[in-house]
Amino acid sequence: MKKTTLALFAASLFAFGWVGHTLYEDVKKIFKETTVKKIKDGGVLNVVLLNSASTYYIGSDGPKGFEYDLLDSYAKHLGVKLNITTANTIKEAIELSKNPDIHITSAALSKTKEREKKFNFGPSYFEAQEQVICNRGLFSDGRFPTNVDDLANLKMVVGEDTGYSETIEQLKADGVDINATCASEYSTEELIAQVDSNEIDCTIVDSNIYALNQRYFQKIALAFDISNRAQQAWVLAPDSHMLKEDMYSWLNGFNQSGEMARLKDHYYSYVLFFDYYDTVTFNERINSRLPKYKKYFQEASLKYDIPFSVLAALSYQESHWSPNARSYTGVRGLMMLTQSTADFHEVKNRVDPKQSIFGGAKHLDLMIKSIPAEVVGEDRMKFALAAYNIGLGHLFDAQKLAQQIGLNQNSWTDLKTVLPLLSQKKHYKTLKHGYARGSEAVRHVDAVYDYRDILQKNSDELFLSNGSK
Repeated sequence: MKKTTLALFAASLFAFGWVGHTLYEDVKKIFKETTVKKIKDGGVLNVVLLNSASTYYIGSDGPKGFEYDLLDSYAKHLGVKLNITTANTIKEAIELSKNPDIHITSAALSKTKEREKKFNFGPSYFEAQEQVICNRGLFSDGRFPTNVDDLANLKMVVGEDTGYSETIEQLKADGVDINATCASEYSTEELIAQVDSNEIDCTIVDSNIYALNQRYFQKIALAFDISNRAQQAWVLAPDSHMLKEDMYSWLNGFNQSGEMARLKDHYYSYVLFFDYYDTVTFNERINSRLPKYKKYFQEASLKYDIPFSVLAALSYQESHWSPNARSYTGVRGLMMLTQSTADFHEVKNRVDPKQSIFGGAKHLDLMIKSIPAEVVGEDRMKFALAAYNIGLGHLFDAQKLAQQIGLNQNSWTDLKTVLPLLSQKKHYKTLKHGYARGSEAVRHVDAVYDYRDILQKNSDELFLSNGSK
């Protein structure tokens, strides 16, 4: 009797456990479907993206940025579109993440101990470490730091509510004498610019952000690493546990397929920028490289009524007259055309010299014709070259900004002082196309004109009938 009772009791427990497990799995499945299904039914993935070079920005060829591309891939996995809300600082991104409609916040955020107490992080997709970067001028007076003790008498500023500010607070708590302040009004890139212009001595940035920006700011230098490597991840809404599960599965496949490696290579494995003003090398290449393509530059010059010297100089600035050139952003060929620009101008092979030169000339001609009629004389070409580099949308934004601050929107002299402002939060957040590297466009135009001048003075034989244009 006792054995029978025990057997019935054991069977009951087994049945209860089996039913309970089945119900749990069914509920879990329903919950998972409901969480992800809500996004799929709405057709959009609501994300906050930091407006910066390492995360998301509007390039001359549309939206770009490592984290933008990663999120776009995930949205395609879900079969939905991205609905982007931009943030100008990490602090602002964190504030926007509190909106209950936001699914993901992407701002190159590292998983720090303090943040993990506050936020629901998704899977890690990148690793970086914090680095102290300083103005190169500190070398000349022997003040360039090599460790945290050397920071005592230097002016350092970092962003508020960032991992960098946590590092500063920890150093101070450990008794390190450090003259560092936290600022909420500046983005990390704006602080890098302040180091470059010697407004401040040093700041702290993640290693991937330094890697991207050292090409644009020639007066910054890496001092030392100030942290161990940390994982970066997206912040998810608090109740997104099942979305996180789906994300882990997707990211595992994204890694195994090689797509993650390709994406990292696309943004971070780049060739060093050319030295714009290496006139010795330039003059040597006038003799060794230019003759191979001179005929095509001459023909394109005649067809589109653009000076030979401008086309050749533009090509040298873009590729150093290397037909197989490729940049970290994926542009290719003698005229460094994007794939979409090549498609628009019916260029079938971007590394074919003739097709590239004619495609680039056609695109520059389009830029010239798209510049407002009020821009006249040599300024018209300079505006067009800037648009070739940065895109018409950002050029028009710069014109609008020039008008707002009382400058002549149709003068290159005025516009070249306005373009760098497109990378400053207080300005770009009010403009249609947002953040842009306006300083790069200015340097681009200056470089093309430097090369043009050298070409025009070098040899009359180079230009033949085109030389007087």
